[in-house]
Amino acid sequence: MPVVIDLLKNDTRPRHPEKAHRPDQPILRKPEWIRVKAPGSPQWRETQAIVRENKLVTVCEEAGCPNIGECWEKKHATFMIMGDTCTRACAFCNVKTGMPGALDPAEPENTAIAVAKLGLTHVVITSVDRDDLADGGAEHFAQVIRAIRRRSPGTTIEVLTPDFLRKEGALETVVAARPDVFNHNMETVASRYLTVRPGARYFHSMRLLQKVKELDATIFTKSGIMVGLGEERNEVLQLMDDLRSADVDFITIGQYLAPSRKHHPVVAYVTPDAFKAYETIAYAKGFLMVSSSPLTRSSHHAGEDFARLRANREARLGR
Repeated sequence: MPVVIDLLKNDTRPRHPEKAHRPDQPILRKPEWIRVKAPGSPQWRETQAIVRENKLVTVCEEAGCPNIGECWEKKHATFMIMGDTCTRACAFCNVKTGMPGALDPAEPENTAIAVAKLGLTHVVITSVDRDDLADGGAEHFAQVIRAIRRRSPGTTIEVLTPDFLRKEGALETVVAARPDVFNHNMETVASRYLTVRPGARYFHSMRLLQKVKELDATIFTKSGIMVGLGEERNEVLQLMDDLRSADVDFITIGQYLAPSRKHHPVVAYVTPDAFKAYETIAYAKGFLMVSSSPLTRSSHHAGEDFARLRANREARLGR
């Protein structure tokens, strides 16, 4: 079962006010292959202490990631900048919904300090959607990237950004800061957007990924989807084709796990064999890197995957 740790334990506001009126959804019994290690080791607590000391938010906690025990034990954490409250209300997401507060001007430097203390060789920076900001938070992303470069010049940086819908020039700001990997998750197939990701637009997100390569062809691009939301197999294969048309290098495919009965229900648990088949097909379609398994998440094993991604590109280029 996903582990959910609320950073604001004394906050009595509902986490998802927009979902409170929804009827409870049925919960499918989890299959044997959905198993995770509970957090609590000394290394996990050390990572937690560093996060708390620097007043940072992690998507590991806010999104209830099932891999938090494994990742934090290895001192791997995915930092979620610009607060813990999202302006959107996606049907699958466990991050709180509401009106976010002002940006913390100390956050870029605090994030860089935490990265240095953890000794990260690869870091993933994500954020909530900030539709309330003129640039969607693009400049804040750039400031975080620059702060990490100053303190940890050897650390490779992966950003997992919102879609910057209707935010002119926002993408260009983030790309100009030159992250090593630009990730934007498609989340699901086109036919499921209206119910799963109603605030987003499938072809806008696809175009965003394509434009990254047009702006800077050296940056790796990456996207992820969840399965088990009611999609058809042929729709997943079409999404792969769309990503390859946008020159995306890396695809992640993982099992959707409902955070609560008020969220979108799990329609099906996809078998490990089916995940393996998706991996084989994705490589055949030309992706440099594929991660496809029930517990795959965008930032799970991101450092090891980046090393393989870079090696795969060099091999393809014959270097």
